[in-house]
Amino acid sequence: MRLLFAAVPLLALGLTACGNPDTPAGRAADARHESFEQIGDAFKVVADQLKATAPDITKIQAAAATINGLAPKVETWFPAGSGPADGLKTDALQTVWTKPDQFKQATAKFVEEAAKFQALAQAGDIAVLGEEMKGLGGSCKGCHDNFREKD
Repeated sequence: MRLLFAAVPLLALGLTACGNPDTPAGRAADARHESFEQIGDAFKVVADQLKATAPDITKIQAAAATINGLAPKVETWFPAGSGPADGLKTDALQTVWTKPDQFKQATAKFVEEAAKFQALAQAGDIAVLGEEMKGLGGSCKGCHDNFREKD
């Protein structure tokens, strides 16, 4: 489980790299990167707290709220023209745009897991959260495996 907690922040760093042209598509790719950074930072907070001797549930709840708040927006972060085929710096694979139904299913799974995780965080049961983190991390990994360049 430690490996999962260590890998999740790295996986959640985002699907893009900043530094694109100042165009609508370039700004979208850069904003996407920054938004994934926020998700990655929140994952790190959760992982660190779940590993702590005395986890701070309020920190976990705040991070879970961040993840859950951003999750439904993920699908909108990939407008047409903001992919690698458009010459932009991004770790997103072109399959985001060529297989939109599969991408939508993957993001829907993340939305579902993020909502579930936040509800459990609000309930405050640390033991349950550790187990649910696997489901949330798995939903991220599923998308990364199919729609993100390998590191």
